[in-house]
Amino acid sequence: MGMAHDRGGPFSEEETFMPAIFIPPDKLKRLIRRRRRSGADRYDEVWDGVYVMSPLANFEHQVIGTRLAAAFIQALPESSNQSISAGANISDRLHGWTKNYRVPDVVVFLPGNPARILETHAVGGPDFAVEVISRGDRSREKFDFYAKVGVRELLLVDRSPWSLELYRHDGTKLVQAGSFLVGDSKPIESKVLPVSFRLIETEERPKVEVTQNEDRRVWLA
Repeated sequence: MGMAHDRGGPFSEEETFMPAIFIPPDKLKRLIRRRRRSGADRYDEVWDGVYVMSPLANFEHQVIGTRLAAAFIQALPESSNQSISAGANISDRLHGWTKNYRVPDVVVFLPGNPARILETHAVGGPDFAVEVISRGDRSREKFDFYAKVGVRELLLVDRSPWSLELYRHDGTKLVQAGSFLVGDSKPIESKVLPVSFRLIETEERPKVEVTQNEDRRVWLA
C-alpha cells in the first residue's frame, strides 16, 4: 500500500487532498525504485511495513527545518558526541529497519544518548526532534513511535494556523508541555536544549524565534 500526503504549505479551501492511494505491489516497487533514483524519497517512511510516501517538502518547509537545525548547532556547546541534522532515518530496530522508520525534520542527539547512530539510520530516538506540519500530514500519528524509541522532547511547527507545540516524554508517552500562538507572550522553554521558542510576526510570514537561554542569542527560522 502506498500512502501519499503533502509536506508543503497550508492548503486553500479550493484544493483537494487525497490522504491515501492504494497501489498494486508490483507497481509500488517500480514507483519506489524511481523515487529512490530521483531522490524524491527523502521524506518517505515505513510504518510497520506500510510505505508512507511524501512529496518533497516545499521551500518554506525545508527552510524552517534547516534554520532550526543551524540554530541548535550554534546554541549548544560543541561536542564530538552530539549529532544535529535536518532529517534522519529513525528506527526501533537494528536489522530490517526499513520495515519501520520515521524521518523527523530535525534531530538532536546529545552526549549520553543510548541510540546507535549507523550509516543508514539511528536505532533509538533523538533527545529532541522537530516535525514541521502541513494540513493533512500525519505527524501527530507518530507520537507513539517517538515515545517508544525514547524521544525526550518533540516540537511541532504547525502552519495552518501557525502555532508551536512542545511535547515531553513522561516515562510512558509524549505529553504536551507547552504551546504558543502568534501574539502570546510567554515563550516555550525546552528542558532538553538550552533554548526557548516563540512565534513572531514578520512581513513574510510568522517565524520561529529560538533564544539561547543563557546568553540570549536569537535565531529565526
